[in-house]
This record gives sequence, C-alpha cells and structure tokens, in this order.
Amino acid sequence: MPRRPRIHLPGLPLHVVQRGHNRVACFFADDDYLAYQAWLGEALTETGCRLHAYVQMTNHVHLLLTPPDAGAVSRLMISLGRRYVQYINKTYRRTGTLWDSRYKSSLVHAEEYLLHCQRYIELNPVRAGIVGDPADYRWSSYRANGMGQGDRLLSPHPVYRQLGQDAAVRHAAYRALFRPGLDDDPIGDIRLALNQGQPLGSSRFIDEIEHVTGMRREPRPRGRPRRAEQADARGEQIALEI
Repeated sequence: MPRRPRIHLPGLPLHVVQRGHNRVACFFADDDYLAYQAWLGEALTETGCRLHAYVQMTNHVHLLLTPPDAGAVSRLMISLGRRYVQYINKTYRRTGTLWDSRYKSSLVHAEEYLLHCQRYIELNPVRAGIVGDPADYRWSSYRANGMGQGDRLLSPHPVYRQLGQDAAVRHAAYRALFRPGLDDDPIGDIRLALNQGQPLGSSRFIDEIEHVTGMRREPRPRGRPRRAEQADARGEQIALEI
C-alpha cells in the first residue's frame, strides 16, 4: 500500500518519532544520549525549529517541535540523523543503518492536544517501566517543563506558558497534569494519529488541514483502505506553506 504523504506546515506543532532499525537500540551509553542532544541543538539552530518536549528511549526518540517553514523538520531530521549515525558507527566500529528509513509524524492541534502530547512523550519511561516518576528519567524534557531545570534545547510553546504568569506557577501547574496519569482516550488518539501520519486535533482542525491540503486527513481504523483513500497517498511528503 502506498505511504501517506507527510504534512508539515509552518507554525503548527509536529509530533515526530524515529525508531532504531528493526527496533534495536540506538543509544548504548550516556555519551550517546549527550552526543545526540548536542547535534539536536545544532540542528534546531540551523533550521529554526522550536522544540517543546522530547524523550530519548533506548531504541527510539520522540520530539515535539514547531517548524518555521514547511521543509524545516525534514532538514533537521536529515542533519541530525547523518551526524549521529556517523558518530555511532565510528564509536562502536559498526556499519550500516541505525534508524528506520522513515520517521513518523503527526500535526498537533496546540490548543487541544499540545499538553496531552507533551505528557505522552515525557511519560514514555514510566509506561515502559523504567522509572516510577518522570522526574527520575534523565533523558527527557520533564525536568525542565515540570521542575525548572535548565535545558538549552527547549523553547516553551505559548500554550505551556499560559499555565502560569511566572515560572514557578507554570512548573507547579504542569506537574499537576501528571498526577492522574494520561487517560486512555488521549493515548489512543495520539498513537493512531502518529501511526497513520494524521493530524491530531478537533474536527475543525482536521477540516482546516483538509482544506489546505485537498486531502482527507482524519484518522481511521486500521485495515485495507478504499481506492479513493489510496489515491491520496501518492508521494513521500507534501510540504505546504500557509
């Protein structure tokens, strides 16, 4: 079945996931996590993308970022991937690919889902059973977003800033979002949108994306698509300016 084209729009948050090839490890030591962060910082500066949340798991990475133009995320992922793979291959005397060839992405309706998405990303280590509290995991944005620890990679989104008038209030309000955990429905919505490359948001948001792209973008259950939907999936990526 043809792959759905990616939709990257300037100024709209994008949830990106990149996994290790065949889901094998892509981080092997602390220095690897730090090296990835260093090149991620350089790529953010080069492309102008703003990063709001992230987590580095053993075999995959989640990024939530906002691009300044339609091609910025692709440039960031190419630059970051090339540098990090060269580092890993040299360090561990290996050859070949490290990442799956195609990263997954989903547009995010900021007003409705941005904070849900940040929580989903930063709770990955908890859901994986690595830690009991996201604050105990070193390789994510939670300590910055929830506890005020400095992180030069991050640029808080306006929706996050609306949690409070000063940093202390924002951090407390953000931590409070994690007390009940993430409801099952947002998790399902986020995963479905990401796996199918669909927008994550309200019906109105999805309608706006459809109007701009001319394609039906609403997430739908897994299964064999109708021919009309298959026709929408031509090409690898559509980069649009609005």
